[in-house]
Amino acid sequence: MRQQAIALFRASFGTRPRAAASAPGRVNLIGEHTDYNGGPVLPVAIGARTTVAVGPGAPEVLEAVSTIDGRIVRVRWRDELPSGWAAYVAGVLRELWAHEVLPPDAGARVAIASDVPIGAGLSSSAALTVAAARALSLLAGQRVAPRQIAGIAYRAEHNHVGVRCGVMDQTIAALATAGHALLIECASLVTQAIPFRGRLLVVDTGVRHELAATPYNERVAECRAALLRLKVELPELLWLTAWPAAWVGRLKRALPQPLRNRALHVVGEATRTRFAAQLLRRSQLTRFGRLLYESHESCRRLYECSAPELDLVVTTAKRAGALGARMTGAGWGGSAIVLVRSRPEEGRLTAAICRSFRRAYGRDPDITPVRAGRGARREPV
Repeated sequence: MRQQAIALFRASFGTRPRAAASAPGRVNLIGEHTDYNGGPVLPVAIGARTTVAVGPGAPEVLEAVSTIDGRIVRVRWRDELPSGWAAYVAGVLRELWAHEVLPPDAGARVAIASDVPIGAGLSSSAALTVAAARALSLLAGQRVAPRQIAGIAYRAEHNHVGVRCGVMDQTIAALATAGHALLIECASLVTQAIPFRGRLLVVDTGVRHELAATPYNERVAECRAALLRLKVELPELLWLTAWPAAWVGRLKRALPQPLRNRALHVVGEATRTRFAAQLLRRSQLTRFGRLLYESHESCRRLYECSAPELDLVVTTAKRAGALGARMTGAGWGGSAIVLVRSRPEEGRLTAAICRSFRRAYGRDPDITPVRAGRGARREPV
């Protein structure tokens, strides 16, 4: 993607970029919809990356172009927020300005190339914002720590674009190390690198979503409503994931539907995620895989964020003998992950999933083997 971003920059602006950076997509092994509820998540970075090439521009003006459509978007980034992907870049500029990384009259030209599928549940938006924050800080000649990059990228998406996301996606994109998952406690932002020796298939169902257009923000609101009700029972409760797992019966009595189911998923998923990290430390992949199946069923039944295509992938994988499988990402489409034992099993499971998917939907899903990759990095120009 580096060469594509540089070539696009030169073709669009007639000069070479001054700096470039890239950041990965991610799959979340387990811990779905726990991040914005203050709980644990366990993502890994994948090989697919977004590269952002940048150069100076006219004062207070953002000019941005992407391989998505090749169209140059031009806006005064302090005064207006463009639609679509360019809004994420404008949000990053605003946050860098707020943190005095950029002067108030900064202008930038930006070219973007990516092989992270958009809307596939692989966090293409965080890959973009993290890569943009890293590249633009390099352009400004400022050294910004990876954790600060993650925070800038998070606020760009949350505060400016309006997606009520948690911090997981930006944190793994900025901090990932090869061969490891990252256990992130989202309330405290404490992170632990967890060795991950498993083999994964990422199954892209082809069902696309944009978080702002799905029930995602509705689920966030439901969790906040559940938290407010539960604070009557436990006034010191700060996060939904902090509700004691042993008090599930009390939770059920305190909450009406659908808040009850949403909270049951969040509390149960937090427990599963911490246990999953312990199992990975012990290399107990078989038990870890069972937790993936449990997580998917909770997402499907309690949080109602799955989709028929995702359910089909998980069911087929289980019947074919996969160690585990679940939807990954916010849901309502996108991708599923399948945990396998060996390279030969990858081929057998890929064939089984394709057959099942083809019978149901008349097409094959895009299936990619992935290993845990590294986070954001500077790219040579």
